[in-house]
Amino acid sequence: MTVSVDEFAVADTTDSWTAAGFTVDPDGVCRIGGVRVRLAGRERGTGIVGWSLRGVPPDQPLDGIPTTPSNTPSPAPAEHANGAVSVDHVVLLSPDLKRTVAALAAVDVHPRRERDGQLGGQPMRQIFFRLGEVILEVVGSPETTGDGPSTLWGLTYVVQDIDATAAFFGDRTAPIKAAVQPGRRITTLRHREFGMSVRTAMISAPILSA
Repeated sequence: MTVSVDEFAVADTTDSWTAAGFTVDPDGVCRIGGVRVRLAGRERGTGIVGWSLRGVPPDQPLDGIPTTPSNTPSPAPAEHANGAVSVDHVVLLSPDLKRTVAALAAVDVHPRRERDGQLGGQPMRQIFFRLGEVILEVVGSPETTGDGPSTLWGLTYVVQDIDATAAFFGDRTAPIKAAVQPGRRITTLRHREFGMSVRTAMISAPILSA
């Protein structure tokens, strides 16, 4: 079975995500495309505190990330005032890229491509994987390693109209800029102003080749 994302568990409140233009169901689940974001409340900590994946064995954290196996079908997507239509990618911060790649290979998830760059003036490598409709972007140092667990760091959503989304957020989002992906544009939400603990960006839809 192909590994895919069913759900992200996020230690945020329903009110914070509603304020940011997301539709949240009465059970605390936000349906974005075919992915669920379950808002678990601040008692769970901050940020993305785990995920549910289809196609993985039970009781096996993935490189330190709490991971729950799932057989639940994808949900029907909800409509969101901020224009979000799907999850584009999730960023995973790895202290040891080789270890993380090996952990993913153990569940039959393999790199699609790599990209080298810099982060804060330090060398940084991005390794991209596919988990169903979600891209997994693994980020870490190509030169140094650490012993700690990997962490899920942030989410980026595809929106119908990036200009309309930026207008919706007003001064609580950064100016739109060109994304790394050719032809796409992106804006970063000032998430803390909504009481959100997850780093959040909005990106225009992929450019389809003829």
